[in-house]
Amino acid sequence: MSKTLVLAEKPSVGRDLAKVLKCNQNKGSYIEGSKYIVTWAMGHLVGLMDPEGYDNKYKEWKMETLPMLPKHMKLTVLKKTGKQFNEVKKLLLRDDVNEIVIATDAGREGELVARWTLEKVGVKKPLKRLWISSQTEKAILDGFRNLKPGKDYENLYHAAVCRAEADWLVGLNVTRALTCKYNAQLSAGRVQSPTLAMIVLREEEIRNFKPKTFYTLDGKTKAFNLLWVNKDNNSRIFDEETANKIASKLKNSEGKIVNINEANKKKFSPALYDLTELQRDANKIWGYSAKQTLNIMQRLYENYKILTYPRTDSRYITTDIVATIPERLRAVSTGEYRIAAEELLKGKINGHKGFVDNSKVSDHHAIIPTEERPNLSLLSSEERKIYDLVVKRFLSVMLPPFEYVQTTIEAEVQGEKLIAKGKVIKAKGWKKLYDKLEEDNDEEDIKEQVLPLVNKGDSIKIESVNVKKGETKPPARFTEATLLSAMESPHKYINVSKEAAKTLGETGGLGTVATRADIIEKLFNSFVIEKKGKEILPTSKGKQLIDLVPADLKSPILTAKWESQLDEIAKGKRDAHIFVKEMKNYSVALVEDVKGASSKFVHDNKTGKKCPNCGKYLLEVKGKNGTMNVCQDRECGYRENVARVTNARCPECKKKLELRGQGEGKIYVCPGTNCNFREKASVFEKRFDKAGKTDKREVNNIMKKMKKEAEADLNNPFADLLKDFNK
Repeated sequence: MSKTLVLAEKPSVGRDLAKVLKCNQNKGSYIEGSKYIVTWAMGHLVGLMDPEGYDNKYKEWKMETLPMLPKHMKLTVLKKTGKQFNEVKKLLLRDDVNEIVIATDAGREGELVARWTLEKVGVKKPLKRLWISSQTEKAILDGFRNLKPGKDYENLYHAAVCRAEADWLVGLNVTRALTCKYNAQLSAGRVQSPTLAMIVLREEEIRNFKPKTFYTLDGKTKAFNLLWVNKDNNSRIFDEETANKIASKLKNSEGKIVNINEANKKKFSPALYDLTELQRDANKIWGYSAKQTLNIMQRLYENYKILTYPRTDSRYITTDIVATIPERLRAVSTGEYRIAAEELLKGKINGHKGFVDNSKVSDHHAIIPTEERPNLSLLSSEERKIYDLVVKRFLSVMLPPFEYVQTTIEAEVQGEKLIAKGKVIKAKGWKKLYDKLEEDNDEEDIKEQVLPLVNKGDSIKIESVNVKKGETKPPARFTEATLLSAMESPHKYINVSKEAAKTLGETGGLGTVATRADIIEKLFNSFVIEKKGKEILPTSKGKQLIDLVPADLKSPILTAKWESQLDEIAKGKRDAHIFVKEMKNYSVALVEDVKGASSKFVHDNKTGKKCPNCGKYLLEVKGKNGTMNVCQDRECGYRENVARVTNARCPECKKKLELRGQGEGKIYVCPGTNCNFREKASVFEKRFDKAGKTDKREVNNIMKKMKKEAEADLNNPFADLLKDFNK
């Protein structure tokens, strides 16, 4: 009997599909049933061949062998997933398999995972595509009832290949050129270089910023406070003498209320979450990195099936989803969401333009809850926080607006203008879901206050005037939240022409929602940026690298144009071959640019310690989780930890302790400025051993958490070790 082979992207998704398709014979690398065989990749099974595979001369990094421009790019089976590739290959070639269903992630990269595997095996059997946005049983069954022809996604595959080949041609050539020219580990790429350039530019703006002193005048009456403003409603005075003169003039003077403006205002809920907005909020509120948020979202989508597909750039849903909203509301009608969900279920769901718009959804709609009822007690605190954000936003867009009366009082005293603002809430609307009502003041100096009942023409007396001194502030350093915003809309953060801003606005900026978190991680891992608290700073290496990278590779306009062209290839409006040809020409120009440069690169982070392998001086670098020494010679690759931030807490001030040193000399040190706690690692760990063994339940919880993280990260070395651990 002939069977259909279903190819998923990960084992966890494969198991879910197998369950729904009633496949129950688990063969380790696949699960078989009467009609279907479900197997899986491990992320990518196949990738583009490394330069060495084309020619032995590329084994050594030398300037003379650049640029590397293979006539035809070749595919190779990746070493770490080779075993699974061979299993998938056997299944694809099985005589009883007469149809293949691609069930990898519904997006550009997911398409590539499957198609490259099929291409490497050389299989030409009929092809269908499963395209779903959530992993619930209902969504999977609906998806299999509505399988799409494989040919509908040919162009998406071509766009994915072009992206991969462009990154190979540009990234590998310019990285090798920089590394050979300056004898340092320097890497560049079409998304990482403009992102780093924005961080370096921001640091320069901060360094060159010269603060200006200004003064504001706060006038007090018996009942309320007023702020002095000029004719343009600006409250800042940049001359001390002028400020004091106006203050003297106002003090103990009488005036009149000349205007009272009461405006009824409505504030609607922000749009539903896409991945970038969710990563931004999680970083702002809890300091989660973009990668951490994506991993948590992936678990909520894949393992728990309670949220829809995370890698989306849309903040709207399509009209066909509106009919499923009552079921989704019933699923979330629990705990703190129950009252709001039940209130919405009582009435008619209004799928208004604020969150339903087919024209604003491409591959996937916004992140919303699925029809699966969650068991909130199973979620870790991080998973619960992310789930909370999504559910509250989902409910918010259907709830009434936040309504208030904004009152502005304008007074005239001795010919000077003073104003006061106040707010009276009429209806909390969607904001009742949120504990704190964030104040939306237009002018940071004008504070909201409770205003007394006053009328136009009333007299007032300024009892005292407070002259406040302030300084203009430099632009803020990027956090992961604001860096994600800058990657999404670079034109709002750097000076570009109107035409360039339009291009950047239309193309969604640097990278895609799926790749931004990885780009930020890559910049941290190559030590070109570091963190201080939540702030991101460029390192000396990062600043120097940006000076050495060819000018237009640093520009966000270039990569935005490429993203736009890739989108056109996916829609069948542009020739993929021409795009790759242009990338080859561009790679030639980049290598020539680097070869002809006369700049120098200086390691200014050398330690006095020599590498035990090659004898060159080690460099001290700050990673995301501590400090390490790395060998300056790229080919040596030696590295050692100097200080690593641990989860152990200081017994005195409760800050996370750093573990410093090697072997017997390892010590725990508190990084707190006012804390002097230091203790030998062996003593510290013994003290906690004596405090009693951890109970079984806690060990189980830790193991479960490790298992989840291992499943979320395919490169996790513990994934295989934990695969048989019981849930």
